[in-house]
Amino acid sequence: MASSLARPPGPGSVPRVLSPPPPADVVAARVDALRRRIEDAGRDPAGVRIVAVTKGFTSSAVVAARGAGLFDIGENYANEFLAKVATLSESESDAMRSESDAMRSESDAARSGDGAPATRWHYLGAVQRRRVRVLAPVVSFWQTLCRVSEGETIASHAPGAAVFVEVETTAIPGRNGCPPSEVASLVASLRGAGLDVRGLMTVGPPGPPEGSRRAFRLTAQLARDLGLPEVSMGMTDDLEVALSEGSTMVRVGRALFGERPPPQA
Repeated sequence: MASSLARPPGPGSVPRVLSPPPPADVVAARVDALRRRIEDAGRDPAGVRIVAVTKGFTSSAVVAARGAGLFDIGENYANEFLAKVATLSESESDAMRSESDAMRSESDAARSGDGAPATRWHYLGAVQRRRVRVLAPVVSFWQTLCRVSEGETIASHAPGAAVFVEVETTAIPGRNGCPPSEVASLVASLRGAGLDVRGLMTVGPPGPPEGSRRAFRLTAQLARDLGLPEVSMGMTDDLEVALSEGSTMVRVGRALFGERPPPQA
């Protein structure tokens, strides 16, 4: 399959060449290997949601992930995300549009045209308020909220939407996220706006996996203190540490699809 172009939103963005994913049987084998990693980390794979992160790859990556039994798909860039939705079959797109309502009650009643569960789209990029209107009809989970204004915008276009608060524990300049000391207040405000706050999300610092333990432990403790059932943390390199600290959801791209292509100059 030929590569296609997508343009990430934002000033100064450059076209991104989207690469085809590995063959479906390779992706399926990698999903099996990922589930073994989860089991080896002492967790039941059935109790850990795997979000397949398909940014940088064509919509065939979504098809391959679904074929391997992964129906939670994560995307970071609004334009790339919307282009993939547009290229999928009409029956699948219809199911995706209804999925946000279905997921609020954790119902699996919404089905795609092939009888499989509809794709559950996780938006993993920083929330751009001007793009919420076009994203709201298809996003099932917003994973990166860190401001009340973002939640209010989402609530105005998707009342009752399922959201996560992103916790920033590293103090790395420019990173998206809410400081731990402000998480409880933000959760209360988002609930007050009528949103369904499902849990917390965080990204560990760069470096060795063990270096993420503090961030994961703090985020999981905050979720417990606030009575939130979901904790989204752990990626390809540090998912074992995240699972040992109580993650219920891992976001994995490279372990499934390989290295992503860089933006093109």
